[in-house]
Amino acid sequence: MALLKCENLRLGYEGREILRDLSFSVNAGDYLCILGENGSGKSTLMKTVLGLVPPMEGTVETGDGLLPREIGYLPQQTAVQRDFPASVREIVLSGCQNRCGLRPWYSREEKELARENMEKLGLTELAGRCYRELSGGQQQRVLLARALCATRKLLLLDEPVSGLDPRVTGELYRVIGKLNRESGITVMMISHDVHAALRWSTHILHIGQETFFGTRDQYRRSAVGQRYLSVQHREDVPIQSPLRGL
Repeated sequence: MALLKCENLRLGYEGREILRDLSFSVNAGDYLCILGENGSGKSTLMKTVLGLVPPMEGTVETGDGLLPREIGYLPQQTAVQRDFPASVREIVLSGCQNRCGLRPWYSREEKELARENMEKLGLTELAGRCYRELSGGQQQRVLLARALCATRKLLLLDEPVSGLDPRVTGELYRVIGKLNRESGITVMMISHDVHAALRWSTHILHIGQETFFGTRDQYRRSAVGQRYLSVQHREDVPIQSPLRGL
């Protein structure tokens, strides 16, 4: 049974339609990358899956015992959030809040879960450090560990490598890939990097003027995939100065 199933979605906000007739499913163990141009509705789709934005039409269903409150979410950071004055341990542990219910304290099991996830993400030695003193890559690892405290099944990541340098970007992609392959965490990630998506994902959802859903190999062979790869390749090629070599 699908972990997540979206059928005939029509998405938008403030009465303005962004996307219509979108259907796809995510099975346990999948690594789904969501691609598309700016403004195509990627973040709105993720917020709809989380129940933060209602669909204008269509349905979002979870299966395999997954509850909406058990989905781990790593949103894009704001400048204010990057300057948050709390320790790494406190932020990671806050991912257990949905497990607490009405209980105003963290249990021994929840504290152990936070410790395990900090160890898994290489954060043990940073546990007592202030979050705002960390590098961008370290902060993203903290937020990823926090999201893992909220779920054992599904992670939703909204451009988790945005603003990171190439080396740190590669490290974070490897961490996410390891969580998917070795820990069995299903991943649903928004990305602008089609080349990384084709390297790490199992499935691609492309939304915008054209829609595609299928495996990464099917996407690579598809017309929309080839066009998007071509456009991104042109954008990645540096402009050569006409004076170079003179």
